[in-house]
Amino acid sequence: MAWYEAIVLGVLQGITEFLPVSSSAHLFIFSQFFGWTDPGAAFTAVSQIGTEVAVIVYFWRDITRIVSTWSRSLGNPALRKELDARMGWYVIVGTIPVAALGFLFADQIETTARNLYLVAFTLIFFGVLLGIADRYGRKIKSIEKLKLPDAVAFGLGQALALIPGVSRSGATITTGLALGYNRVAATRYAFLLAIPAVLGSGFYEATKISDQQNVEWGQTILATVIAFFVGLGVISWLLRWLTTRTYTPFVIYRIGLGIVVLLLLATGVLSP
Repeated sequence: MAWYEAIVLGVLQGITEFLPVSSSAHLFIFSQFFGWTDPGAAFTAVSQIGTEVAVIVYFWRDITRIVSTWSRSLGNPALRKELDARMGWYVIVGTIPVAALGFLFADQIETTARNLYLVAFTLIFFGVLLGIADRYGRKIKSIEKLKLPDAVAFGLGQALALIPGVSRSGATITTGLALGYNRVAATRYAFLLAIPAVLGSGFYEATKISDQQNVEWGQTILATVIAFFVGLGVISWLLRWLTTRTYTPFVIYRIGLGIVVLLLLATGVLSP
């Protein structure tokens, strides 16, 4: 991988990780379109560490409060009804589906699933689902209304993002909107829920970087650092955007990109 490729992919990762458009799909499509070597699942997972560190920085006060209250509630029953204590458990429970399925289907995720026909289909299909959930979801629940069954549902939604093109944030947000949560609540929880899953995957995949023929540590670190700074700006922008706007532009973009990819595949410009 050339240094300029790492820079471009780092910027792309930072922009697309938090938008419901699938960062892994964009890195894969972009590399294929310009004739670059597929960066692979390991590079993608490690570069996502940068964007998750951005989440930790942005939500630092929320995270420290949740961790503190949850840990103290283990020995203090009076705290167990507090939202922050419950949130700690909800994040843990919501992480189980993606961790279990990621472990079981690791080989397929890194090989068979990296197919542009599948990516194009999931971009379109889950874009439509996001549009339906955003249009018809009741959007009346705040994060304070979160209960264990909903946390499990959020987790199952996140697990769908193991399929390239689905989008971790997109699938989780779609689930939240379908459950009746408002846009900001669904998005904030989606970001928090992703932290353990993405960091776990990133550090696990980091052990494979040295085995990759087309990726080196220098370029991977550069892309990860760039993704952090770009992602930090995108989080702030998106949460402000959602206070007055809908997800419609992202729905249109996903469907349009999926159609373009299918056309490029059909004309031989891209190969699966």
